[in-house]
Amino acid sequence: MKLFFNRVLILLFSVSTLTALFFFSLGVLVSQFAGTPEKSDVIIVLGGDNGLRIHKGAELFHAGYATHIILTGIDERFYHPNHPNWRERRMMELGVPKNAIKVDAKSKTTWEEALNTSNTMEKKGWKSALIVSDPPHLLRLQQTWSRAFDGSSKKFILIQTSPAWWHRILWWQNKKSYQFVISEIKKNLFYAAVHY
Repeated sequence: MKLFFNRVLILLFSVSTLTALFFFSLGVLVSQFAGTPEKSDVIIVLGGDNGLRIHKGAELFHAGYATHIILTGIDERFYHPNHPNWRERRMMELGVPKNAIKVDAKSKTTWEEALNTSNTMEKKGWKSALIVSDPPHLLRLQQTWSRAFDGSSKKFILIQTSPAWWHRILWWQNKKSYQFVISEIKKNLFYAAVHY
């Protein structure tokens, strides 16, 4: 009986340890696909943030990585081409010319952003893209954009921002990064079931 009890304790300890290791490694899991920028045809700056992605996109533009920018995450209902929204204005304030900026106001999800951008790239003859987003978004982007570009010669590199709230190991200690990671895990499971 004592031997059985010891085995149960060892099993429980092992399961608890593995569960804890898995939980703490989620930050690494969701952010592992960050790449190094290379000369590309277009920079795609995804929406859903307060401007950090815009700054990163402008930085890449000024560093000469691409001469075109696509902004996503702009609601079609409120978008008027003759009246730039705050993301376009911020980009122009950072020195990016208006004629270098294209707006995708039709996409409402990450999946639609990937498909619509892939179609735009096809029409323009663009073959390579830098995709800018926050670190915990990268796992889902890798899966989604790989699927959207599948069967084509187009390629992409994921470029992460550097938010003050993000730490890939200690992500669970910050409320914002904790919420982002947990949300992304749920979304990844949903996307795996629906889109992949």
